[in-house]
Amino acid sequence: MKAGHWVLLVLGVLLTVLGLGAGIGGAVLAGADAAQREGRYLTGDTERYQSTGYALTTPSVVIDPGEAGMPGVPPVGELASVQVRAAPVVPDQEIFVGLAEASDASAYLQDVPQTSLGDVSWSAADPRPGALSRPGDDDERTTAGTRVPEDPAAQDIWVASASGAGTQEITFDLQPGQWSLVVMNADASRPVWVDLQAGARTELLGPVGTGLLIGGLTGLVLGIPLLLLGTRGLGRDIDPGAPRRGRGPGAARAEHPGPSGAAAIGYPVRVSGFLDQRLSRGLWLVKWLLAIPHYIVLALLWVALVVTTIAAGLAVLFTGRYPRSWFAFSVGVLRWSWRVGFYAYSALGTDRYPPFTLATTDYPADLDVAYPARLSRGLVLVKWWLLAIPHLLIVGVLTSGTGTWGSEWDESGRATTTSWGPSLLGLLVLIAAVILLFTGRYRHELFALIMGLNRWIYRVGAYVLLLRDEYPPFRLDQGPTEPPAHPVSPRPGPHPASGAGHEPAPAPGRSERPASQGGNRPPWDA
Repeated sequence: MKAGHWVLLVLGVLLTVLGLGAGIGGAVLAGADAAQREGRYLTGDTERYQSTGYALTTPSVVIDPGEAGMPGVPPVGELASVQVRAAPVVPDQEIFVGLAEASDASAYLQDVPQTSLGDVSWSAADPRPGALSRPGDDDERTTAGTRVPEDPAAQDIWVASASGAGTQEITFDLQPGQWSLVVMNADASRPVWVDLQAGARTELLGPVGTGLLIGGLTGLVLGIPLLLLGTRGLGRDIDPGAPRRGRGPGAARAEHPGPSGAAAIGYPVRVSGFLDQRLSRGLWLVKWLLAIPHYIVLALLWVALVVTTIAAGLAVLFTGRYPRSWFAFSVGVLRWSWRVGFYAYSALGTDRYPPFTLATTDYPADLDVAYPARLSRGLVLVKWWLLAIPHLLIVGVLTSGTGTWGSEWDESGRATTTSWGPSLLGLLVLIAAVILLFTGRYRHELFALIMGLNRWIYRVGAYVLLLRDEYPPFRLDQGPTEPPAHPVSPRPGPHPASGAGHEPAPAPGRSERPASQGGNRPPWDA
């Protein structure tokens, strides 16, 4: 594989990923900018706070404009503003919310029992009865003090304040300084129990979002062509010329009906893996580390594979043909992935380190897909998601772990608990690894089952990647190689020569097993 094609692929992947990320970020910021038009604020969730003291306060926030005083840079107050809404939990309770310099707020609340907003909060959607009544916990978070504060509304320290019954709201254009928010009952009584919601708006969202959109579009315009050129070149490197008709796995089914109208039963995705006779007992414990270089390369290749599949799908839609070089590249990525999986934790079938190549090599694991002469233009729109749903559900069971989520409550508050278990394939490989660790042997029947699961997964993968139109079979073909493709004769009927209903006999000296399944066995299958 030529180095120049790899350079094109890597540059294309990096530009495409960066462009896609920037484009998504720009779209999000543009949507947020549209949402805050007409003076609206982008608000967060409502949180419920309680204090057994006289006040709820925030830690001081420092606003440093930095170089905002430079020519051409607008004042910080013109760039952003914040909004705070407070609503009493107890009906008819009047509340006060104000913002002041941190030093002034600290002096006003000196020796006053108070609770920091960063210390305790409850969700307003908490369904548990009594969840908001935690005097013991709150006492631990409330600072000690003996002084009763004066009427908060009578103080002249606030740069923004609101007081009264119902929801109270203050807004503040950012200014240099160190600020603190204070929430109290309007009559300076205790305890304090409110719902708070904060919001913000800034004029920077529009320009930043537009810049990200332009940058993302530029990255995609430059990256996708480079990526497609790189994958095309790599595909030609590993498959410089189309094979003659009738060659390759699955070709008998795709092109030749067989003798006397018989069709070969098989699937054109061929997955093989041959178990090493001697495996290290403990090497599998560190294979995750040894395989990291492959994982990095495969991450790049799979990004390229997704883009290439989309481009190839468009080509199939209009021409009915999958571009040969992209087909070879896609198969090469699947082949590389299978080798790494066979070496690592999809099978643990060999200790031979996988080669860094997309092409077929002398390795115990291999994968190939017969190139189709033509593909259905209509199936390309539905087979990769709608028709594949049954198989995708099965593959999800085979490869995805089982998890449970729950909540438990203790004296300190709400704690969410999760548990996770291995997938079926992962569990089988783990069992094989533990047996190998203690006995030095890999159970052959277990290996055959693991191979069957992997074969199912890669057949579905090839179908979803638009490489073939044949629907994957619902069967578990176990063992190191694909099952032999046996010819199936037509239904018994009058024979053209004898008129009797019988199955035609094979030609003398001809085996019923196709030549593609013949005796060219690799040395490790001896």
